[in-house]
Amino acid sequence: MAKTFRAWDVDVDMLFPPSVREYVPAGHTAHFVRDLVRDSLDLSEILSSYTEERGFPPYHPVMMTALLLYAYTQGIYSSRRIARACEERTDFMAVTALQRPDFRTVNAFRQRHASALSRLFVQVLGLCGAAGLVKLGHVALDGTKIRANASRHKAMSYGRLKQRESALAAEVARWFESAEAADAADDRIHGRDRRGDETPDWMKDKQQRLQRIREAKAAMEAEEAEAEGRPDGGTADTVGISETDRDAPSSAVPPDKKQRNFTDPDSRIMKTPSGFEQSYNAQAAVDASSQVIVAVRVTNAGNDSRQLVPMLDAIHLNTGRDPSELSADSGYCSEANLSALEERKVRGYIATGRQRHGSTSPTGAGSGSPGSCLRRMVTRLRCGGHRSRY
Repeated sequence: MAKTFRAWDVDVDMLFPPSVREYVPAGHTAHFVRDLVRDSLDLSEILSSYTEERGFPPYHPVMMTALLLYAYTQGIYSSRRIARACEERTDFMAVTALQRPDFRTVNAFRQRHASALSRLFVQVLGLCGAAGLVKLGHVALDGTKIRANASRHKAMSYGRLKQRESALAAEVARWFESAEAADAADDRIHGRDRRGDETPDWMKDKQQRLQRIREAKAAMEAEEAEAEGRPDGGTADTVGISETDRDAPSSAVPPDKKQRNFTDPDSRIMKTPSGFEQSYNAQAAVDASSQVIVAVRVTNAGNDSRQLVPMLDAIHLNTGRDPSELSADSGYCSEANLSALEERKVRGYIATGRQRHGSTSPTGAGSGSPGSCLRRMVTRLRCGGHRSRY
């Protein structure tokens, strides 16, 4: 007797189409994100921007917001990939109710509401706090380097900029002399009204490169002056640097080895697990009890040490209070940081050095001077041993 199989007819039509809630199992993340955006988030800032009655009705802003947030939870950030997922993935269909915005629509919505979308982070934190998920009893802080959308080979040091500026300026001057001589010869041959008197196209390209180099030099000098004026000598966040500040003339001279990237001027060359790359430094603080992110920050400063205090400020801004405890690796260890934790009455567990294999405490070689914050931290970590909160 032959085996009986279930019918498989790809041409059959369904009389009653299934609900989008049936596209993925109950309790799926797609349902959670969609219903969270619909029922719990205040999207008045986004909705109030739509006042024009003319034209074809756009996709609903609440649906577009849910689509973006769900895509980001799935690690999908490209507008083209998001649009393709709306056509191919049932979990995305459960969010959009089978609507298929194209990638230009997705990208335009993200750009139009970038600021409002970023502020939803604080709303989500408030919901987590109301649900008891954010206790701030212990917060873990760490940073990671994320690659910029630029090649490190497109970066040029300040010393190299000076050399190239002089060389290009001399070369352009020679070209003008040659062009003037060529124009005079062409005038004699073709007459003054003929096209033979135009500047060659290849000269324009070199002049543009010279202008970009001069702009890059001016920007690096402005950043150097700004760094000299900052108490910590650090570099400001990429967010909030105005064009006026960036291009302001300055008498400060950067070191010759300082580099600037022509593709993404705000990014910096940083050490990553795969070597030196054009990158940004992304910081995240996480509630230890629930693994909820309570603060994030992106900067172009490669050193983690100067990020601890700004991250504490971000935690307080987002949640309304400071954590009781904070742990971080040795990249955040400095006398200033440890002193700041004590001033804010945050009990810190900051590694004071790299932990040796087999050691019970990440104290490293340095122990600090008597009475210093560093000495007290070394004592705290050594006394805790394997039971330390770190």
